[in-house]
Amino acid sequence: MILDITQYGNPILRKKCRKVTEVTEELEKLGEDLIETMVNAQGVGLAAPQVERDIQMAVVDVSHDPECLTYMKVDGKEVSLDDWMPLVFINPVLELGPTKESATEGCLSIDGINAEVRRSSEVKATLELLDGRKIVVEADGLLSRAIQHEADHLNGILFVDRLSTAAKVSIRRKLKRLSF
Repeated sequence: MILDITQYGNPILRKKCRKVTEVTEELEKLGEDLIETMVNAQGVGLAAPQVERDIQMAVVDVSHDPECLTYMKVDGKEVSLDDWMPLVFINPVLELGPTKESATEGCLSIDGINAEVRRSSEVKATLELLDGRKIVVEADGLLSRAIQHEADHLNGILFVDRLSTAAKVSIRRKLKRLSF
């Protein structure tokens, strides 16, 4: 089912979400709904608070662009992007690489605003899957950026919070209009 995507100004987007302690049928259905909603909105990621759920759950899918990264490893082994997308995960723990890079980001909850965001170019993410497995994903490129962006949502952080001071000033009016 396609869910409504919460927009900028809704307090749930600023909440630190609760850890998932049990995978239920309802949670599995939410995972399917997150994927369907993300695809319908033409996004590459969606987090539970963006659909009014304050739990640490998100989905990413960058398979539309296989050139968007140079590597992806799961539990230390090189894997095919297509075998792991879409990736639905809960309770992420991230280790960020030391190298940073800037790229344009947007957000399905902040309509019409895109800006340059500086993030770690690589991520090592310990993720829990809905089938009970815990995996370690290592990646760069768009997958790294998407995982970081969605993990931020689970901690009440929006991509606009990560902008330079000058960039924040340049979008201030647009954000003000969105929050009404």
